[in-house]
Amino acid sequence: MNAVATRPTPSRALRAIVTYTLRSALPGKRWLGALLPAATAILFGLIATTVSDTADRAFVGVAADSLYIIVLPITALVIGDAVLGAEVRSGTFAFTWMSPVPTWQITLGRWLGGTIAAAGTIAVAFALSAVVAGAPEVAGAAATAGAFGAAAYVAVFIAIGCITKRAAVWSIAFVIMVEQLIGGALSGVAQLSPLWESRAAFIGLSDVRDDLERAGIPHGTDALVRLVLITIVALALANWRLRTLKLTGSSD
Repeated sequence: MNAVATRPTPSRALRAIVTYTLRSALPGKRWLGALLPAATAILFGLIATTVSDTADRAFVGVAADSLYIIVLPITALVIGDAVLGAEVRSGTFAFTWMSPVPTWQITLGRWLGGTIAAAGTIAVAFALSAVVAGAPEVAGAAATAGAFGAAAYVAVFIAIGCITKRAAVWSIAFVIMVEQLIGGALSGVAQLSPLWESRAAFIGLSDVRDDLERAGIPHGTDALVRLVLITIVALALANWRLRTLKLTGSSD
């Protein structure tokens, strides 16, 4: 009797892809690269204790200009590039791409694996930073905004990994050129930026420093909704590009 190949159920396929992402796409060196910038969040928490202001106001001020501008994009980039871009460059992504599952499951599974790693790392680091700064009352806001921002970043970096083999270079360019430079000057660009929207979410949720709110972009819960929309659009773009992706082997 000839064996008949069967397509795995969506739940089994997703579990397999997420497990593979956490185990193989994120090796020890990648975890170290993510944990090092996340550990600096504790340092920024200590720096906040030296500011001559109330603990919560001092931490919100320091976090807004460090955790969400520096730590979040770097940590998410290290993990987000490993989720897909690094495998496309090395040529090993072909094994996943040729598996008997639809592309949307590959996209979603890779994003879930990367989000578990990035959002978990960021949320814990940012919450600990608030505690170290003596402002535990805003730890929840810091963790929530960081986790949503990390999820959006991973989706964006997956999309970039599907569009170009030089995903790391273009991801860095996206953070520095598009978000920090152009987004820092134009609110229209900042509205589509995980960096600025996660920062705005934290400022709004903490409800401590209204003077840090940036005009022209949503804050608080509205910023979290915007981050969800950015995630959905980025994943849709990644899935569309993945269906037409042509793998040619290692580009290293």
